[in-house]
Amino acid sequence: MFQQNYGEESKNSRSEARFSFSKKLWLLMMFSWVSVAAFAQNKVTGTVKDAKDGSPLPGVTIQVKGQTKGTQTTGDGKYQINVADNTVLVFSFIGKTTKEVTVGSQTVIDVSLEDDIKTLGEVVVIGYGSQKKKDLTGSVAAINSEDFNKGNIASPDQLVVGKVAGVQITSNGGAPGAGSTIRIRGGASLNANNDPLIVIDGVPLDNSGISGAPSALSLINPNDIESMNILKDASATAIYGSRASNGVILITTKKGSKNGGLKVNFSSQASLAQSTGFTKVLSADQFRTMINEKGTAAQIAVLGQANTNWQEQIYRNALSSDNNLSVSGSLKSVPFRVSVGYTNQDGILKTSNMGRTSASIGISPTLLNNHLKIDVNLKGSNVDNTFANTGAIGAAIAFDPTQSVYSGNNNYGGYWEWLNSDGKPNTIAPRNPVGLLNQTSDKSTVQRSIGNIQLDYKFHFLPELRANVNAGYDVSKSDGTRFVPATAAANYSTAGEKTVYTQNKTNKLFDFYLNYVKELKEIKSRIDVMAGYEYQDFLTESTNIRTNAEGSTTYTNSPYKTQNTLVSFFGRMNYTFDDAYLLTFTVRRDGSSRFNPDNRWGTFPSAAFAWKLNEMSFLKNSNTISELKLRVGYGITGQQDIGQNYAYLPRYTASLDNAQYQLGNTFYTTLRAEGYDANIKWEQTATSNAGIDFAFKKARLSGSIDYYYKNTTNLLNVIPVAVGTNLTNQLLTNVGSMENQGVELALNYNPIHTDKFDWNVAFNATYNVNKITKLTNNNDPSYQGVLVGGIAGGVGSTIQIHSVGYPAYSYYVLQQSYDASGKPIEGVYVDRNGDGIINVDDQYRYKSPAPKVFLGFNSQMTYDNWSFGFVLRGNIGNYVYNNVKSSNGAYINFQGSNGYIANLSPSVFDSQFAKNQFFSDYYMENASFVRMENITLGYTFKKFLGNKVNMRLNATAQNVFTITKYTGLNPEVSGGIDNNVYPVPRTYSLGLNIGF
Repeated sequence: MFQQNYGEESKNSRSEARFSFSKKLWLLMMFSWVSVAAFAQNKVTGTVKDAKDGSPLPGVTIQVKGQTKGTQTTGDGKYQINVADNTVLVFSFIGKTTKEVTVGSQTVIDVSLEDDIKTLGEVVVIGYGSQKKKDLTGSVAAINSEDFNKGNIASPDQLVVGKVAGVQITSNGGAPGAGSTIRIRGGASLNANNDPLIVIDGVPLDNSGISGAPSALSLINPNDIESMNILKDASATAIYGSRASNGVILITTKKGSKNGGLKVNFSSQASLAQSTGFTKVLSADQFRTMINEKGTAAQIAVLGQANTNWQEQIYRNALSSDNNLSVSGSLKSVPFRVSVGYTNQDGILKTSNMGRTSASIGISPTLLNNHLKIDVNLKGSNVDNTFANTGAIGAAIAFDPTQSVYSGNNNYGGYWEWLNSDGKPNTIAPRNPVGLLNQTSDKSTVQRSIGNIQLDYKFHFLPELRANVNAGYDVSKSDGTRFVPATAAANYSTAGEKTVYTQNKTNKLFDFYLNYVKELKEIKSRIDVMAGYEYQDFLTESTNIRTNAEGSTTYTNSPYKTQNTLVSFFGRMNYTFDDAYLLTFTVRRDGSSRFNPDNRWGTFPSAAFAWKLNEMSFLKNSNTISELKLRVGYGITGQQDIGQNYAYLPRYTASLDNAQYQLGNTFYTTLRAEGYDANIKWEQTATSNAGIDFAFKKARLSGSIDYYYKNTTNLLNVIPVAVGTNLTNQLLTNVGSMENQGVELALNYNPIHTDKFDWNVAFNATYNVNKITKLTNNNDPSYQGVLVGGIAGGVGSTIQIHSVGYPAYSYYVLQQSYDASGKPIEGVYVDRNGDGIINVDDQYRYKSPAPKVFLGFNSQMTYDNWSFGFVLRGNIGNYVYNNVKSSNGAYINFQGSNGYIANLSPSVFDSQFAKNQFFSDYYMENASFVRMENITLGYTFKKFLGNKVNMRLNATAQNVFTITKYTGLNPEVSGGIDNNVYPVPRTYSLGLNIGF
């Protein structure tokens, strides 16, 4: 029984085991089949070609969509990759449109990539028209909004700092809305304007400043700008004639689009700015020790008990915000964009602030079956400025650190001040820095509007012919008041101050041109001819009334009105043969009311030739080179912005309030006859340019190299005139010449380009040498030049000079002598002319503030939703005169008249100078530097709120660090004389951008 049962159980067990094994085997086989089906790898091969000419494309990236797996084409355009059937392959290459292909059952996939219109066919705005980038014959740099610098940017010029070869942008300081000094291939003038012409949506702006505004460009919202195109050589700029010697910057604002639906974008940014450091001065304890050792009993007696860091008292951490809202799209087939913005920027110098409200409207309808295009652009801004009294910067360096901020009484606003024995302020002593800030109210409101309407009509009966009409304006209105109470020590002698000023500027524009474009296929040619007319008028009216605080005594009442007009005729012809040979001719004839009728008109021609070698048979099918273009050009441009509207006319100038004539008890304003040059005329700059543009397919490397030579003639210079021959002994007239020459290099490299990770780097370098070649009518070896560059500490003292054979603004100094230990010997200089006397004849020209080389390097990386970028730039060979040290670096500086004492620079411990040595080259410093301009990290939420909203977060740091040997606060000083400039802060920003 037991055995039987055992046998049956054993039989059943064996049966169950066989079933279990069969089941497991079946499941294993099913899993294997599924795995094989799911993970089967098919080898896909193919060739990638250029759709334009069928040539193979090496270096094309083939990426599995959504994965990091990928490969690249070989030198003959072939590739091989193992992928699953359901894979999507992404084919991408710089300058070509990206293409996606589903593998399916295919084993051979050949692909042709089209040119990317946004890159190879990119349309670049040029003067009075546009042109494909690949067809340019001149030197033009195009920067769009994607490549702009990020961060707390209040002025458009800051968007392209470090981005463009040949363009040097130097901040004028760290005040809210402060502008920059822009130089394109060096300055072309000594006494006329050196700023480039700026054109916004076809409206050329007036280069003169706007009263009550930190800079004219600060009235324009950078968030509304789509692109900036910079015209550098004469073949590109000569179309603007008399205003193009210093280059041209074309700004295009953002527009709406017919494609897509309504788009709403909101951006918000909060920023924190802080000082990068303080100017070195003696601490309170160091100052006490020094006074006890070197001061008199009376000076020791006035030492205070406080320990005040005056620079900490005047600076602060400053908060700023920037908010922008835009709506764009198409309404009944009419593209439009509307935006509003508000920026509130505090400065790190206490009390300084800028609040800007801006708005813009743009509509671009197309009528008459696309034959008539209309562009309407309206931009407006209202800016409220509060200007800090920057005199507090120098006062904080010099003021006695042993004194308290407050005096403990109500005299002079309660601030501690240096007083005479009669209890009145010592007028030659430094003022209390905090008092200077808090007792000065300097406010302005500036309103500006820029607008135009442009009609572009393509003729029905001759579609190759277009007529373009553009009418525009640029108007501004300024109202400002500066008030200092009578109780303030700073203006005690005049019973305070109240200055009220106004300014109204009107810039009216009208231009018209015809443009004829014709393809002549039978002779492989294309012609593009344009001719036009322009009228622009500038009117400025202003008032300035200065009284005491109560308004009972008037010191200045000077209404002012001035006007100048430009009338121009211009033309351009572009000729292309076989899409390889390009010719450009331009000419402009300008008439300016700034000159007398005999010199009023000037003609400014240019010519350029380009050869696209990549279109030649020996390179057309190259697997290596995708672009190789040689360019040469020559042109003449002019300069009519000489700073005066009536320099050729006899005129009278009203006397200042301190130069009035007294009759009895009444003071009368007198009129003074001014010297004038009836024959004053244009400055003229001839520019030659040779360049090469290149791009390599497989290496993903592109760039350009340019050599330029600029020669300015009829250069305006102030020269002495014989007694009795004019109404002055110094006259501004056309006598000189000056040259700039240099080399520019621009490189763009894409080392990694995959579906998820993309890395782009760009580098630019510029070498520029400036030299004055003539300053007088006759060659006069004894003529030393023109003294310029005023410095603090010496009345009427200058430290720079314009001399023939040297760069403009060369330093004019004495060569310091040193002892055996390397210490400077006070008052002892090298007798350079060997006459045994040390005087002005021993001064020599030494270096200049302009760098010989300036560099820019920027990198942008994106990985999935992350992005990271930075901009690094530098100057090499720029020198700075440290006027802070020279005016505060001698023991005599602590010994003030009438009993006051002042702080010193610690440099006095090294030099041991008893008296100031203002003209010693001891204070010349090499200010070469490398600066991390900004670093940006961002993250994009691509599927936010169900794919309906795109959101991006970013963090930016600006002015991150500077590597330099210069001992002052900032090695980058516009003009090269460091004298208590408003410091540029380090700024941290957090931003949010939402679009739907």
